[in-house]
Amino acid sequence: MNVLFDTNVILDVLLEREPFLDPAAKLFALVDNGRIKGSLCATTVTTVFYIAAKDFGQRRARDQVHALLGLFEVAPVDRDVLDGALDVDFADYEDAVLHESARAIGATAIVTRDRRDFANSAIPALDPQELLAAIATSA
Repeated sequence: MNVLFDTNVILDVLLEREPFLDPAAKLFALVDNGRIKGSLCATTVTTVFYIAAKDFGQRRARDQVHALLGLFEVAPVDRDVLDGALDVDFADYEDAVLHESARAIGATAIVTRDRRDFANSAIPALDPQELLAAIATSA
């Protein structure tokens, strides 16, 4: 299973946001042990660095991004992704870019806490609990 992680799920782990931390951390562990392939949209990486640097400082932000890049694949954002995002029926361009980036890598799911933002997604959008349940039933 190739899963693109939305920025909010990544931030749940890095910022230890309750009550979302536990399911998101379990998904990180599944990526780490190779049960699922995890990918990040390239824009997620820059957003995470920006937020982490504001919250924790440049050094810790750099360490966190290094760790993420060691764990996750990076889905590209290029002209085709950006153009495609303009043509899909999404209210938010950032979500549309994430969706098109997921399509570009052949993702089988997008994990997000904001499923309604992906109502028009061609790829199933699951919240972390739903994804954990789907993985458990397929094991």
